[in-house]
Amino acid sequence: MVDSRETANAMAEAAAAWLDTLTAGQLETATGHVPAADAGTDAERRRWFYTPTDHGGLSFHEQLPPQQRAAMRLLSTGLSRAGYVTVATVMGLENVLDHTEGFAVMFDRTRGRDPQMYYLRVFGDPGSGTWGWRFGGHHVSVNVLVLDGEVVATTPSFLGADPATSELLGDATLRPLGRAEDLARELVRSLPAELRDRAVLLGKAPPDLIAGNRTDPAEGDSWVPLDGIWRGRFSSDEQQAALEATSDGIEEQAGFTGTEKDAVLLSHRPRGVPGSDLDTGQRELLRALLGSYLRRVPDALSPIARYDDDAALDAVHLAWAGPTEPGAGHYYRLQGPELLIEWDNTQRDANHAHSVWRDPSRDFGLDLLGAHRRAHHLR
Repeated sequence: MVDSRETANAMAEAAAAWLDTLTAGQLETATGHVPAADAGTDAERRRWFYTPTDHGGLSFHEQLPPQQRAAMRLLSTGLSRAGYVTVATVMGLENVLDHTEGFAVMFDRTRGRDPQMYYLRVFGDPGSGTWGWRFGGHHVSVNVLVLDGEVVATTPSFLGADPATSELLGDATLRPLGRAEDLARELVRSLPAELRDRAVLLGKAPPDLIAGNRTDPAEGDSWVPLDGIWRGRFSSDEQQAALEATSDGIEEQAGFTGTEKDAVLLSHRPRGVPGSDLDTGQRELLRALLGSYLRRVPDALSPIARYDDDAALDAVHLAWAGPTEPGAGHYYRLQGPELLIEWDNTQRDANHAHSVWRDPSRDFGLDLLGAHRRAHHLR
């Protein structure tokens, strides 16, 4: 079985191979500061997005095909086969989304929905004591930290799909994240009335993930409006106004009162129903739902085996907001020790899904970087 060190070695080899293909000018954009415990020095590595904005790094537009292939090879080392196929599908959906929107969205550039607007950046020297990499673009964010030859962090891990459901020939449908939606709905709908009342925090869903793209999710966080999840303002006042109007429209359609917002705010104390209250079949549904997130990464990096332990599963809470009928806008989260998973499918008439797996105690490897610094530099 491949272990974390073998995976780290494969990552280092793939990262070095990609960097070796780049020119001096490309390297300036493709590389960043060595990961550090200091928030100021490490600020760029800790920034992440899921909107079609500049994610930081070298875009595919700026790479030749062999360089793009080397970039995808590096990406593949941080994903399971299923995770890689899902990411590649999400990237390809940019063409479908462009068609959905009549090939009209611009976002202050020559093409708004663009499968070439995915970015890769390597932080530090691959194979050295401390280094990492980030791959991101619309609806994809992969963040990896390697410390002393081991992969120690793979979160935040974001995947989205717009459209969440698309038609295929032969009366088939394409749903890249469908299993993560269906398992959660099946689990909530299987609950007896008393448990369902506790699991469903509110009868309507918030318009996006509650933690948003924050580096450090905190007690009392609410969702970030769409126009706040971008690297900066557009140079075109007209395009900026259009984005802000879209953002305002999403907020207006959600129509949340202060009390309703309070019901879904992020809390360090998990809300909803714990795994300990579920019956045997429901617990298996919960394990399968966890697997749809935690198996995004290679087996050697996945914490899914942790939930073979009944005590670990007992501590995972399920919370839901919105109707439970298929096709209705909805939100859910799974929360427990070292775990925060969020899902939202509300926008575009509930055909635009966002999902993220996080470990608030270890996102970006911040806790381990701090411990490493104390152990090696403060003696």
